[in-house]
Amino acid sequence: MEHMTVKDIVTATGGRLLSGDENTILKKIRLDSRTVEPGDLFVPLIGEKVDAHKFASQVMEASAGAVLTSRHTKAEGPGVWIQVKDTKEALQAIGRFCRSRISIPVVGITGSVGKTTTREMVAAALSSGFQVYKTPGNSNSQVGVPITISEISQKDHIAVLELGMSEPGELTRIAKIARPSMALITNIGVTHIEQLGSQENIYREKLTIQDGLEPGGILFLNGDDKLLKNTKARDGFRTIYYGTEDGCDYRAENIREENGYPVFYAVHGDQKVLVSLKVMGRHNILNAMAAIAVAEEAGLTMEQAALGLTQYTGFKGRQNITEYMGITVIDDSYNASPVSMKAGIDVLCSMPGGRRKIAVLADMKELGPDTEIFHREVGEYIKEKNVDALITLGQMAFKLAESAGKGESHMEIRCFENRDEMTEFLKTYLKAGDQVLFKGSNSMKLGETAACFTGIQRS
Repeated sequence: MEHMTVKDIVTATGGRLLSGDENTILKKIRLDSRTVEPGDLFVPLIGEKVDAHKFASQVMEASAGAVLTSRHTKAEGPGVWIQVKDTKEALQAIGRFCRSRISIPVVGITGSVGKTTTREMVAAALSSGFQVYKTPGNSNSQVGVPITISEISQKDHIAVLELGMSEPGELTRIAKIARPSMALITNIGVTHIEQLGSQENIYREKLTIQDGLEPGGILFLNGDDKLLKNTKARDGFRTIYYGTEDGCDYRAENIREENGYPVFYAVHGDQKVLVSLKVMGRHNILNAMAAIAVAEEAGLTMEQAALGLTQYTGFKGRQNITEYMGITVIDDSYNASPVSMKAGIDVLCSMPGGRRKIAVLADMKELGPDTEIFHREVGEYIKEKNVDALITLGQMAFKLAESAGKGESHMEIRCFENRDEMTEFLKTYLKAGDQVLFKGSNSMKLGETAACFTGIQRS
């Protein structure tokens, strides 16, 4: 937070100053009491298991700049105490206040699959001409987005924000905090269908990103997505389609691979620019076209955008490719859906050379009543691919393996219920020259197993 005072926080939240100097300048918002430093604003949230208010006095004793509270009517320690009705709502109000002081363009990115990769590629494309601020890590929630916005500085020319959603109405709240001038929807899949009930409901919820879109803003849509390709932005907004199909405003043509990496021409009107990516997978062509479309609409040339994209080589846990002890690892363990799991399998199969191609797949979560159907669908998909071995973790992944192994199967298949047992098996099973994909929902913790074969410690 730049030039943010206690008085600003009181004004933004409608809170009441219980103690301390209203002219105190605050540095950063912190939710974790263990990370609070002098000058920070501690916002204690009330969780299902822990109410962080119990750490408020301790944090203030350690010289925090200020604390919000909805549990106290008077200060219970030194420093600045601000009483608010609800700390989570107050945090969001601070986010809206910080956004009101920002005049730079803001790009908001949502979608069922590929939000983070698209965010990173959009930021890379824009970085060839702008100082870019982007969402750090996975701070895309109702509490993460306000903090993200508070950290945009006066040195930044443009911001790229990831906007998540897992329940009805959530994206509207987040979009109204972020107030993007450009909004982008990557696709409509089945992630979070357990909470939202149907793909049609997911579609409607994703479109609520427009609830926060600035007047005259642009809505970028994936023109290859069966639901988005026929969608238009609301009145007052422009619609721009990107993809590979005819009718897309920004379109990829003449797609081929060089050493497993996509090469293609990006076409917009009479312009045609050669693009060579440093990440594998056909799905990344769509992400790249999204980045090129945003960059040009933000004022860069397609050539600048293509140059910026060469700087993107992957993101931890999202098809991040490393080689260690002769084993090539595709760490795509951050999360999983049927679409992204098939994309990961395609990347594995597209890799040149290799002694064996091995897929280590774990359960996909939050897929609702059709969970088993989705897992069996992936099993049928991998059965037709040139994968030498399939290793699964979890009860639903076992269903995937069952489908993959039906009839005549060329794959060696091993199934595990315990991740530690699977990890020990892989330590003796994987050999130099193998290429291995790790893919599953984050809660399955495949990333910890992948780390054993990358030499990279997971944070």
